[in-house]
Amino acid sequence: MTSASDLDRVGMIVLRYMRRPLFALLFVYSVGIMGMALMPGLAVDGEATHMNLFHAFYFFTYTATTTGFGELPSGFSDEQRLWAIFCLYTGAIAWFYAIGSLVGLVQNPHFIQAMDGVGFARRVKRNDEPFIILCGFGDAGSLLARGLSDHHMRAVILDSNPERIKALGVRDYTVAMPGLCADASAPKHLLAAGVEHPACRALVTLTNDDDTNLKIAVMARHLNPRLQVICRSTSAHHETHLQALDNVTVVDPFEIFAQLLYWAIARSELHNLNAWFVGARGVELGAPIQVPQGDWVLCGYGRMGHRIHRCLQGHGVGVRIIDPDVDTEVVGECTVLVQAQADHSALDAVGIEDAAGVITAMNRDSDNLNTLLSVMALNPEAFRIVRQNSHENQVAFDAARADLVLQHSLTTARRILKLLISPLIQELIDWLAQCEPTHTQELVTRLQAAVGAKPAHLWLVRLIPGEAPAVTEYLDAGGAMALGVLCRNACSFPERLPCEALAVRRAGQSIMLPDKDFSLEIDDKVLFCGIHWAEPMLQATLHNPYTLRYIVTGVDEPRGYVFAWIEERLGRRRGEYESNDRRPRP
Repeated sequence: MTSASDLDRVGMIVLRYMRRPLFALLFVYSVGIMGMALMPGLAVDGEATHMNLFHAFYFFTYTATTTGFGELPSGFSDEQRLWAIFCLYTGAIAWFYAIGSLVGLVQNPHFIQAMDGVGFARRVKRNDEPFIILCGFGDAGSLLARGLSDHHMRAVILDSNPERIKALGVRDYTVAMPGLCADASAPKHLLAAGVEHPACRALVTLTNDDDTNLKIAVMARHLNPRLQVICRSTSAHHETHLQALDNVTVVDPFEIFAQLLYWAIARSELHNLNAWFVGARGVELGAPIQVPQGDWVLCGYGRMGHRIHRCLQGHGVGVRIIDPDVDTEVVGECTVLVQAQADHSALDAVGIEDAAGVITAMNRDSDNLNTLLSVMALNPEAFRIVRQNSHENQVAFDAARADLVLQHSLTTARRILKLLISPLIQELIDWLAQCEPTHTQELVTRLQAAVGAKPAHLWLVRLIPGEAPAVTEYLDAGGAMALGVLCRNACSFPERLPCEALAVRRAGQSIMLPDKDFSLEIDDKVLFCGIHWAEPMLQATLHNPYTLRYIVTGVDEPRGYVFAWIEERLGRRRGEYESNDRRPRP
């Protein structure tokens, strides 16, 4: 229905712009043809001849297009030649007028937008691969699209900024990602993006306006109640409303930023593991950053600064605040507060000399970088954590050489990517955050033994007939399958594949860090982390019944009727020989 509506819109625009040129051409052709048919020709046997309508139409057709085939079907009289001159000029003028109008139509922004909508809807409709609808192509949306491309997942992108959609056309994604410049909160555009398409897996809304995100989530929830919706929101009121909706996940970039910052300060081993899972640059598993203990100076008390202060204070970390627009009643009387800009004098007044570190959380990158220069001058030993607001300033932040740079758009994109690719990994991280640090250290040790210095590769295995036919048939037949047996390497039996099972999802519940003796069941979802080549090896075990029986029994059974017959005959002969050997001798 959306495609037909867009076609009707294209048709209306074409008729509006080409109506007068078409009427002009029709009028000129009609007058020229009728005039040529009425003009007397050369006399034959004393009588003047006349063209019929077909010959007049034929003559006017090649004359109006300035082709010129001569005087056909016979020589012209002077009257016909005079009329031919008139037809030639009027036809050329009419065609110039029509072509000019057509060029204007092609350049008309409404026509271009309508044609883009038609082509966009057709590409989405023809797509059979699973895809994600991404509403908003700002910094977070662009980073998320890059992450989806790296995992070979398709995305359909909606954004109201035409420059963003133009930039989409020059991205070197590994999969097709069509985009449309449109208001994503309009239901017709969501329908064109495939919100009801059977291959649509989720909708992610990442616009910079919380009201728009809320509207998109509500519209998508009504258009397809079964669709997973991930919504960015920084408003407590909107979060409360969104959490009341079914199948809607709320992502707060400020809350994520505060959580990661707390992990970096108080749970460095968990911060290191999480950064390794998401593929952060320069992160080595088992080598967490060394953060000093003590009070921290927080520069900026906006929405993000408020979340950071609340998170650190809730975990017993001392915070000193610098902000010109906050008062003592908001932060509490126990917190050191300097109401000023974060310059030399304010940093000196807040006691930067004996602080463990500084957190610059202002909403302008220039202010954050300027504060870092002041901190370097007053206390070069202080641990520097800086907030990066715009991805375009990456080069400047690399040159600043802060100890830790947190970009909220990047952290948001990574969190959403984990929810889309492997939601169990976020459950594991949240579970480890509630446990003692020893659990994280034990997992790091296991991963180091399995993966070594290689980057993390996560994948999810579903024990269902369509994705693991060999295992499901084996379990249906009454066989028992332990997790450690499934992870055996068929190429070097009985060694294990270089991977570790991180979590198992069963009947709506998650089992974290299962051991090798954990018994698998049909419909289980198992999250693995390992080396890239371990996944296709494990997939071979899941699909091939011979490989599965080999890793279970250690016996390579014959394949095919001929080899099975030969093996059976050999088995019979071995049995006969053994029975003869056991027979008593005379």
